Amino acid sequence: MTSFMNLLISPAYAQAAGSSSGVAQLVSFAPFILIFVVFYFLLIRPQQTRAKQLRNQLKTLRRGDKIITAGGLIGKVVKNQEDSQEMEVEIAPNIRVNVLRSTVTTVLESKALQADESKKENKKS
Repeated sequence: MTSFMNLLISPAYAQAAGSSSGVAQLVSFAPFILIFVVFYFLLIRPQQTRAKQLRNQLKTLRRGDKIITAGGLIGKVVKNQEDSQEMEVEIAPNIRVNVLRSTVTTVLESKALQADESKKENKKS
């Protein structure tokens, strides 16, 4: 009976004696923390800034701006309403399609950005 009890009790003492401290656990998680920090600065943060920039460009879309949609259509904005999620885009001469504002992925040429740049140049002169 005693050997049977020693058999059951001895692993419990061995586990208690070999417990690691909080510092050792932190060191074991350090690579995961480092990987998350690298991912944040190389992937997450730049993506957030690009998304914020695109949102600002979509707010300032005007008639005559060239855009690219998620489907790959390149066109010129013909009709744009601030309160609507749709806008009319001319993809070829006399061919106009309605496009959802959320499908615009890139603004190629923007009249608003050109106006801002010309104002900055005038202030420098």
